[in-house]
Amino acid sequence: MSAKSALNKAIFIPNDERLLAAVQVKRRTKKKIPFLATGGPGDYTTFICLSVTNKKPAQVFLTKVKQFEGSSSFVRRSQWSISQLRQVNGIDSVRDCPEFDLIFENGSDQWTAGSAGEKCGFVQVLHHTCQRFIPERKPEFINCHPKLLGGNSILHEAADSVSSAVQKASQALNERGERLGRVEEKTGEMMNSAQHFADTAHKLAMKHKC
Repeated sequence: MSAKSALNKAIFIPNDERLLAAVQVKRRTKKKIPFLATGGPGDYTTFICLSVTNKKPAQVFLTKVKQFEGSSSFVRRSQWSISQLRQVNGIDSVRDCPEFDLIFENGSDQWTAGSAGEKCGFVQVLHHTCQRFIPERKPEFINCHPKLLGGNSILHEAADSVSSAVQKASQALNERGERLGRVEEKTGEMMNSAQHFADTAHKLAMKHKC
């Protein structure tokens, strides 16, 4: 079972929510916590999750979930309504990088994802979700590659690919049509020549016969 499926089953389905996206992260500036609430020090994995409630009107949340070393269970930590999100900073709008910041009304977090691809996928879903569920005062997305803010880039790329293939096929058919046209023209000329030759031969034959 993937981490996303396990998170959805353990944390969100029991609360009548649906997990839209999740990204494994680490803080860029670590906080010193000598003693954890679970009863002692230990390492843990952190996930930032984006979920939506199944009940209408739908509510969207960003939730920080932790999984402690040696445990298969997940623990829900902080949670924010998506309306509290003020800014998403992608750090670099040109180069793919795993870093990003989430700025809320009452604080901010600086994160590093497991990879640039994981961060990009999460930010893209987050942006699309904000556009869909926040009617006013949408959060600002800065320093993000344009491909992340243009909707579903996979569909756009697929559409571009199909369009390109259609154009190439059309061009090939046009070129083929031109070649066929030239062949038909040449064939017509040959048929005319053959007919002219046959008529001439027939006239000669009739002349000698007489």
